[in-house]
Amino acid sequence: MKKILIAAALTLSAAFTVQAKDIVDTAVGAGNFKTLAAALTAAGLIDTLKGKGPFTVFAPTDEAFAKIPKADLDALLKDKAKLTAVLTYHVVPGKVMAKDVKAGKVKTVQGSELTISTTSGVKVDNATVVKTDIAADNGVIHVIDSVIMPK
Repeated sequence: MKKILIAAALTLSAAFTVQAKDIVDTAVGAGNFKTLAAALTAAGLIDTLKGKGPFTVFAPTDEAFAKIPKADLDALLKDKAKLTAVLTYHVVPGKVMAKDVKAGKVKTVQGSELTISTTSGVKVDNATVVKTDIAADNGVIHVIDSVIMPK
């Protein structure tokens, strides 16, 4: 009887153990970031965003990428240097939760600054933040409705 109880306790314990997910696994698991995942793969940035971090990622959805004309998106996906610049422009060092967001300029991993405004909702450059605080073990994802381009 004691062995059965121990086995049951171990099984129950394993069922409640949550596997921590990094930013990439979290985005892939969400299901609406297939284009972003493909772009990260093409740019060779998967390992970076699976790294220690922490990172804050302003993640465009598949619908956001669909706003880019197909020929332009195809060209971007084939230009690794430009693609890397665009994707790293969506990443800010550190973990910035929605409650900590302040209007102003923020330096990105790409090196340029993006502009955050909080007047009518939160905007990152010309993109609107549509969902916030998707936690990952190495940072946080905020979903945006457009792909933002470095200046």
